[in-house]
Amino acid sequence: MPAGVSWPRYLKMLGSSILAMFAGAEVVHRYYRPDLSIPEIPPKPGELKTELLGLKSKVQTQNSEKH
Repeated sequence: MPAGVSWPRYLKMLGSSILAMFAGAEVVHRYYRPDLSIPEIPPKPGELKTELLGLKSKVQTQNSEKH
């Protein structure tokens, strides 16, 4: 067995690493919130906008505190 571990321990580590990978992908997906809608006309180069929702809320909070 790789690294001298038993099959059950190897499979547990493999399973936990796959679950951690999926959880990380889900967190990133929820943070960036990609626009999954398909437009009828594709956007021209430079028109596609992406927003960081976490950053947007922080900026709005800072702007409201300044005024």
